[in-house]
Amino acid sequence: MAEQRAPTSAITMDSDALYRQLVQNITDYAIYMLDPEGTILSWNEGARYFKGYCAEEILGQNFSCFYTPEERSSGLPMQGLAAARQNGRHEAEGWRLRKDGSVFWASVVIDAMYDNGQLIGFAKITRDVTEKRAQQQQVLKARDDAERQSRELSGLYAFLNTVIHNIPTRVMVEDQSDSRLLLCNHSIQQHRTGPETLLTHISTDALLTRIRGERPREDNRAAGHFRFKMETPEGTCRLKCLILDIMDNGHATGQRLYLVDDITEEYTAQATIRHMAHHDALTNLPNRLLFGERARALLENFEPDIGRVGMLLLDLDNFKNINDVLGHQVGDDLLCQLSARLHQHLHHGETLARIGGDEFALLVPEAHDDNALSQLAHTLAISARAPFQLSEHRVQTGISLGGVRASNDIDSFEQLMRCADLALYEAKRQGKGRYETFRPELAELARERLDLENDLRNALAQQELFLLYQPIYDISGVRTTGFEALMRWRHPVRGIVSPLEFIPIAENSGLILEIGAWALVEACHEACHWPDEQRISVNLSPAQFRRQALVDEVTRALAITGITPSRLELEITESILLDASQHNIDILHQLKQLGVRIVLDDFGTGYSSLHYLRSFPFDRLKIDQSFIREMCDSREALAIVRAVTGMGKSLEMEVTAEGVERPEQMALLQQEGCSHLQGFLLGRPGPAADIVCGPTNALESTSSRVPN
Repeated sequence: MAEQRAPTSAITMDSDALYRQLVQNITDYAIYMLDPEGTILSWNEGARYFKGYCAEEILGQNFSCFYTPEERSSGLPMQGLAAARQNGRHEAEGWRLRKDGSVFWASVVIDAMYDNGQLIGFAKITRDVTEKRAQQQQVLKARDDAERQSRELSGLYAFLNTVIHNIPTRVMVEDQSDSRLLLCNHSIQQHRTGPETLLTHISTDALLTRIRGERPREDNRAAGHFRFKMETPEGTCRLKCLILDIMDNGHATGQRLYLVDDITEEYTAQATIRHMAHHDALTNLPNRLLFGERARALLENFEPDIGRVGMLLLDLDNFKNINDVLGHQVGDDLLCQLSARLHQHLHHGETLARIGGDEFALLVPEAHDDNALSQLAHTLAISARAPFQLSEHRVQTGISLGGVRASNDIDSFEQLMRCADLALYEAKRQGKGRYETFRPELAELARERLDLENDLRNALAQQELFLLYQPIYDISGVRTTGFEALMRWRHPVRGIVSPLEFIPIAENSGLILEIGAWALVEACHEACHWPDEQRISVNLSPAQFRRQALVDEVTRALAITGITPSRLELEITESILLDASQHNIDILHQLKQLGVRIVLDDFGTGYSSLHYLRSFPFDRLKIDQSFIREMCDSREALAIVRAVTGMGKSLEMEVTAEGVERPEQMALLQQEGCSHLQGFLLGRPGPAADIVCGPTNALESTSSRVPN
């Protein structure tokens, strides 16, 4: 008797039930069927989770509702179906909409489904690749279910087979009794359409052999995750394997599941992140974090002989000036060239690190004595003094260094850094371009500076600060034309504190803003009691000049004291103007519009002199006293004095020579044509009460005070 075939309706019902059983509960993939026009015929839990629609809301809708309005208007959804119809498959990525209006980046595969050559619809698989979650077990279950039903539903089997073969995870099932491979979703021998990784080029046999050799064998059971690597012709492949014993109702089936992922990109990304976290992005040198780790490890390994460990801190001299004048790109190039140059002198396991800005640190594992550390420091200093070629600029600079060796008293990374920093500060205080070794008294000096800063914060309120006034004479040396206000501090315990000592502290701490504003008002107030022809010169610090309120502060001082603006001279050093910007020019012009006079102090020692002489009409140039001191003995210094004097005449600017201490200097300056003189030969700074206004013979009135 012939076998009776089941009615078509029964097959359809079985198919629907099977579809619901296999696909409906998958949550990590949106899997649904479309008819040839794109109408949604089925809807699984993954689709509801991704899209936010339940089946009742979406069945019968066109799948284009998941695209943005712009994509729908451009016809993108139908283009995808057309491409799948023509090529059999269409893969794409793009933003897709959820019901609540939010979007996610989707990876989409559309497969055209045919029955006897006739298009019956499309299988559409969507996954959220922004949070990649490979649901291998669910897909494997769908694959197994599809295989059991493949003789009845070949179309559904093809659909599920497409899904599993597009997962980048290598899925393998092994029979533990005879090591037969029951299932492998893809291997090097199979044609694959998904994305290629290094894992793609590893054969299944080689992979299984390696896994069997690598996996732990406790009780011959699955061991969870483990990681390993394999070499391929394309490079080293980093892999992660999950091993699971397949269970059925709590009982082992005798089959083992291997899920293998290629984590090469993840490993590389993590290695890159680790490198970035421990290295300077500009120079690729170790950063402070890695430098500290190596220093601590070295100190621990050399215990108790830590006296061999040394540390140098160094930074570039005048780096800010170079950065401001030539630009940050040139500054960055300078730092890179310096690091490469310093590396050439390191041969014994030293670690060179950039710990911030223009500051570098050097860890020296074999500094057996202070002399060895000093010799290395001097070698580096000499190397750094050679000119740098930076694009079209040739720059010559130097480095200051501070060093320390570990000891029983200095045995931690933090202590080494602190002591080396104190030595570096001392090197810069002594004139830069030099090396200093840490000495215990440097810590005491640092504490004194801190105490001095704390005392300076109260000095203004306690009226401990006062001004002295040094006369400025015309070229004859007979008539005073004005006075320069000079800051002094009478400390209640220390006595008179040198401005060379407290002015840098005021500038570094920001106190110079308040102190400078007070000095401006105080000097103008005193000058109000002088004859109208006497001017008062007040120095502006770089911090004051950079302050937006400077023009308002000068305006306020003029208003409070009532002094004629033309009697006030504001002295600005070239270092203030190193940033040759329009902002600086604007501030100078705003000050000039108030009616005050602008003096360029320490002329000839900076970088931007000629630029500003061309851009702004200064009222006076002051030749730096270092040139005056040497002009009688140095042809070069005399040439500079002569050039500045001639330049001043040509530009109709007054020229003051400061630091005049010897009669022969005065005679030479008169011969060269300077317009004004200032210095101990003519008059020392004194209190306002001692000022004698009117024509005075400076040489006679100050002869008793001329220094030996």
